[in-house]
Amino acid sequence: MEVNGDNPEKHLVKLKCSVQNYDWGRIGYDSRVARLFERNCGGQIEENKHYAEFWIGTHVSGPSFVEETDNVSLKNWILQNPNVLGDVVVQKWGRDLPFLLKVLSVGRSLSIQAHPDKELAEILHKLQPNMYKDANHKPEMALALTEFEALCGFISSEELDLVLKSVPEINEVIGNENGDVKEDPVLWSIFTKLMSIDRETISTTLSRLITRLNMEKEIRQLSSKEELVLKLEKQYPNDVGVLAALLFNHLKLNPGEALYIGANEPHAYLTGECVECMAASDNVVRAGLTPKYMDVKILCSMLTYNQGLPEILKGVPLNPYTRRYTPPFEEFEVDRCVLTKGATVVFPAVPGPAVFAVISGEGSMLTSSSEESVSEGSALFAPAGTEVCVSTESKVELYRAGVNNKVLMNTTPMI
Repeated sequence: MEVNGDNPEKHLVKLKCSVQNYDWGRIGYDSRVARLFERNCGGQIEENKHYAEFWIGTHVSGPSFVEETDNVSLKNWILQNPNVLGDVVVQKWGRDLPFLLKVLSVGRSLSIQAHPDKELAEILHKLQPNMYKDANHKPEMALALTEFEALCGFISSEELDLVLKSVPEINEVIGNENGDVKEDPVLWSIFTKLMSIDRETISTTLSRLITRLNMEKEIRQLSSKEELVLKLEKQYPNDVGVLAALLFNHLKLNPGEALYIGANEPHAYLTGECVECMAASDNVVRAGLTPKYMDVKILCSMLTYNQGLPEILKGVPLNPYTRRYTPPFEEFEVDRCVLTKGATVVFPAVPGPAVFAVISGEGSMLTSSSEESVSEGSALFAPAGTEVCVSTESKVELYRAGVNNKVLMNTTPMI
């Protein structure tokens, strides 16, 4: 099975991609995901429909398809042409793409969630295959396209102590915890008690908290976390996740900043748009800010309970137009490229595959054996060993996802 009637190993492969219409996504043309999907597939955008995620990859929940074939999925095309992955990838992960690239348009908060490590993912998939679709872990990274807000990881012990002293509503439902809040077992106990409280008690407690905050808002400026609580309660009334948000770091990323999240770390994206890359998995354990199935017991038992602010990546410059974001995960890294009018940049050949997503503008992408015109919504697969030259007569912003270069070069093992 070949593209362009030739050996596929040096050709860029144009893709038609999938979209997810989760109800937290932005609506109609307000969603960048909707606009990318329209340009990529020529689909009709429904003005009142949610467009949450644009997927580029081989995962069964949202597969991409090779454009110049009769509806052949990228996954099946790779199975027929495994050399496009390169020896390192085939030997380590088999005949499949080990990462998944997405664009997210977040209109309202996603659930409080975590992604299981490989061992737990295998167990969950075996026990509940309809809920946990695969047996893989899902470390991920979000790279902000706009101002982007998220909850991620537990606040420091000092901040936790302050919350317990200043938010009486939390103490009312969890009781007094004796011990040093710097010890993880106490944080585990606080969080587990909170997440396990019955909905009627949570509803009553939230009502008191919201009433108090609205009254105090008249006489003082609320903190950003307090304002967030008011916002989340409107999105998810009577949801324990509104209270739990007080225990997490509230992060605000600027465009070009990235946040990476390892296995078993709690998080929730709140608002904004981002490029997201992850190991090829769709496993999510949820426990708040969602009408979907929640597995509180599993979530509370699996978390690391690490405290403090997570690392924010700003990218390492590769050239005047490109910055690389490398999280401590083997499966992926992401390059952000913003070309100005008349500029050209080269992505050197590496012994692993890559996918490209064009977010805005238009230009051309050239290899030793093919040339493709690209524009907003274009998605392409580049085989291992392919040098790609990108040029533009106007301006173009694109993202490249590939296997972590340290793995391809056989250096120190990673997480």
